[in-house]
This record gives sequence, structure tokens and C-alpha cells, in this order.
Amino acid sequence: MTYEVNKSDAEWRENLPADQYAVLREAATERPWTGELLDEARSGLYTCAACGNELFKSGTKFDSGCGWPSFYESVDPEAVQLIEDKSLGMVRTEVRCAKCGSHLGHVFDDGFGTPTGDRYCMNSLALGFTPSE
Repeated sequence: MTYEVNKSDAEWRENLPADQYAVLREAATERPWTGELLDEARSGLYTCAACGNELFKSGTKFDSGCGWPSFYESVDPEAVQLIEDKSLGMVRTEVRCAKCGSHLGHVFDDGFGTPTGDRYCMNSLALGFTPSE
């Protein structure tokens, strides 16, 4: 698939720290409860750490108890790409940035109590955050 932001593997490696490269470009997962944005409570906007694409508004973030920042909807359905993931012997839905194709995390339809029923479980390393004030 061709994305608006299209870099070679060497360019991504040059532009991203090793831990972010592993998550964003190799679909690694950071350890639960370790991400810098897990407990972020300020108002603001979450973006793709690789390309700056706007992904989630702070008002959609909730504490799902899973150890990763969780959101119940993206800022726009076109901001993310959902892909069937059959790795690890199960079927999940991978979430990628629609602008650059970077791996962000997974979405599950078990977000009990949220308006959408969805839980976008994202890696902190895959996200940037810009506070409103």
C-alpha cells in the first residue's frame, strides 16, 4: 500500500529512536504499564510519533486497566487503518496510521462503558502528544 508519507526502511531507522522504530515499523509492543502517555490526563491531541498525523482527542481517552493508553474512537475514521492480524495464534485488529502506515496498536470491541464499545489500545511509543494549553 502507498501512503502519503513514504520513506525507505533506512530513512525510518535514521529518523526514529530504536525503541520507536521497533514499535512503529516492526509492530513490536512496549511492555504494559511503562508508557509515558499511559497516565497523561491533560487535554490535548494525540498524534502519530512517526509522521504527526492527528489520531485521538484526549476526551476519548479512558482508563481501561490494560496497561496501555486506551481510546474509544479516533479523531476521524480516515486517520487510522484497520488490518486483520492473525499473529500470536489469534485474530485481532491491528491499528496503523493511515498517513504513514506505522503500527500503533490494536483495537478491541470490548470497551465496556464507552460510547462506541471500542478500545483502541495504543503503544505510548507510537504516539506524540500536544497539550491544548
